[in-house]
Amino acid sequence: MKLARVSGTVVSTISSPVFEGRSLLLCDLLDLDEEATGKYLIAVDTVGAGVGETVLLLDEGTGARQVLEAPEAPVRTVVVGIVDGLEVSAR
Repeated sequence: MKLARVSGTVVSTISSPVFEGRSLLLCDLLDLDEEATGKYLIAVDTVGAGVGETVLLLDEGTGARQVLEAPEAPVRTVVVGIVDGLEVSAR
């Protein structure tokens, strides 16, 4: 699982049928201080997340395809949750 902030959407005119009716989100990965790491992922939205929201990503192909119930889908990363708050204990 990875923590990220949605920074935008991705539009594709040609795509696999599994993406029909689903949003592709551009997600900036965050560290534990909720600061951007400079890395990003494109994820299939499964929870209705929007720009500016902090989200939880599942970034492993097989698990992502299981969430979508599409074993042959060309998917690696999905948004599986919207984060309401983050509490990190002393490091």
